[in-house]
Amino acid sequence: MMNRRQSLAGLTTFAGLTGSAIAKDQCVAFTPQMQEAKTPEAALKRLQEGNARFVAGQALNCDLLEQVRSTAAQQAPFAAVLGCIDSRVPPELVFDQQIGAMFVARIAGNIASTDIIGSLEFATALAGAKLIVVLDHSKCGAVKGAIDDAKLGSLTGVLLQIRPALTQLDYKGVPSSKDKALVQRVAERNAKDAAAQLTSRSETMAGLVREGKLKIVYAMHDVASGKVAWFG
Repeated sequence: MMNRRQSLAGLTTFAGLTGSAIAKDQCVAFTPQMQEAKTPEAALKRLQEGNARFVAGQALNCDLLEQVRSTAAQQAPFAAVLGCIDSRVPPELVFDQQIGAMFVARIAGNIASTDIIGSLEFATALAGAKLIVVLDHSKCGAVKGAIDDAKLGSLTGVLLQIRPALTQLDYKGVPSSKDKALVQRVAERNAKDAAAQLTSRSETMAGLVREGKLKIVYAMHDVASGKVAWFG
């Protein structure tokens, strides 16, 4: 008869094999068939699970060159991310995703500019992505610049597109980027506004959302912990 120690060892081995199988499945490059089968809700869950692995220090160790070869002829990303250019928030790493899994558009302050909206229309309506995540983050330099009404060449126009997130908030006194709580509130509102603009300014994406073919959410990445908080 199997003793308790043998039983526990067997369970540990089984869990290890199961974990390896799951990891191998996560490493497979997305195909059109896999993309078609992925629902918006399942796409969101995959990113949430990926961030949990990232925060736990358990990111997948995939063969990236094999993914390069697998995606050379075609791509079928299941999600798209609109993120900031901040060097501390690379979406593929934060969500522990692989080559060919996500479209990523990055711009200071993750604003929904006309060019960005057009790019996301391509990612969803033409290329089939089921989810869009507008990803802002703590201690955002662009948000700080918008709060302080900074002026610097073409960046001035970018920051002006973030300013509405500040003016819509109820605050007292002179706004300052030294106010850490205010910076966080503006960043969250800015992400929420950008997510809303993806449908208010694009009938293409609004139609996909109404049909249940697309989900749009916004999220906040904590640059101190790596953890992503989800909204919307």
